[in-house]
Amino acid sequence: MAQRMSGADRRRQVRELAAKEFAEHGLHGASTDAIAREAGITQAYIFRMFGTKKALFLELVAQSFDRVSEAMLAAAEGKTGRQALEVMGSQYYDLLTDRHSLLLQLQGLAACGDAEVKRAVRERFAHMWQVVADSTELDPVTVKTFLAFGMLLNVGAALDINEVDEDWAGGIRTLIHPGLFDHIDNQTNR
Repeated sequence: MAQRMSGADRRRQVRELAAKEFAEHGLHGASTDAIAREAGITQAYIFRMFGTKKALFLELVAQSFDRVSEAMLAAAEGKTGRQALEVMGSQYYDLLTDRHSLLLQLQGLAACGDAEVKRAVRERFAHMWQVVADSTELDPVTVKTFLAFGMLLNVGAALDINEVDEDWAGGIRTLIHPGLFDHIDNQTNR
């Protein structure tokens, strides 16, 4: 029998269980039945709370992107330029510990064959771009390079590179030190 909890608590519980399920199996491979069993509720109850499986997936993917954007925005508060970029990068390393959240972003990207998913992921990625661009006030090439490094870190987290003792994995784990982006700007990338 399902444990009695408030609607908000139940919704939070289902979101946590679904985040793990979607992170590990993607939109099409995830099972709402498995989520319901783990929560001790029915699939019908999940659909009453979230509408559809895709709606739940989109909510969680948006949440994972927004978590990163909001954390970088908070880290950069009161800073601009490369100083803002530096603290955003440090904050991003801290976010890598939440592997499921990063996998959700990757699953969102993988599901972009679906037009609705693509639209939602574009919107969240555009927001992340704007957070970095507006906070740093740097040129698009530098913003692009910064976000490209972030995507490589996502891939590293997905591959559990902390468990791999090989040169390539060590290269991905290498911390990005201040000054890395100093040579990148619109002038050097004409």
